[in-house]
Amino acid sequence: MSRGEMLYEGKGKQVFATDDPDTLVLAFKDTATAFDGTKTSELAGKGRINNRINDHLMGRLADRGIPVHHLRRLSETESEVRRLDMLPVEAVVRNVVAGSLARRLGMAEGTVLDRPVFEFFYKSDELGDPLINRFHILAFGWATEAEVARMEELSFRVNDVLYALFEAGGMRLVDYKLEFGRFHDELVLGDEFTPDGCRLWDLETGEKLDKDRFRRDLGDVLEGYREIGRRLGVEL
Repeated sequence: MSRGEMLYEGKGKQVFATDDPDTLVLAFKDTATAFDGTKTSELAGKGRINNRINDHLMGRLADRGIPVHHLRRLSETESEVRRLDMLPVEAVVRNVVAGSLARRLGMAEGTVLDRPVFEFFYKSDELGDPLINRFHILAFGWATEAEVARMEELSFRVNDVLYALFEAGGMRLVDYKLEFGRFHDELVLGDEFTPDGCRLWDLETGEKLDKDRFRRDLGDVLEGYREIGRRLGVEL
């Protein structure tokens, strides 16, 4: 397999074509961004850490029967993935009140929820990824009813697997986002699962180990990411 032209570049990743029409190369960047790209920084080694954590977590999800696009880690910063037709929505699962949920509802950050909250957002940097619901998705044809139900089902299955995994490492999975796409006739989990796209707090102290360290200037961002990797048993 050889890497071809770059098809897409996002805040933290690049996507490249390959000589196989069913696969792509996902390259993790060292760039950290926040607030829709208005705050940026280069953090040497971030791409390598995220690639390894993503490889580990996607493997654990696949082991539990969750369909993922991730196939294998190719290098320090690159992975081979299935080529998906991505849906223009993000699924967010929240176990603890934080971030936009706290702001929208005026609730205290850190409030543990009796049951997870599930939300959809429309993927649009220009619009700030607005909150939507299943009726928007169906009305605009972004996904079918069966795909909406499948996204909800898979998102909660991910929660069951990863909440327990992080808890075993002394971390609380506060919230996270997922993206999905079609691989032929199957709906598959795409994108990544890294500290860039989730909140992880120390179970005892509440210390933030994720991207909020960058958003809120809380200290060494990469040290938080490395600590997550160490607690998961990921070789960094």
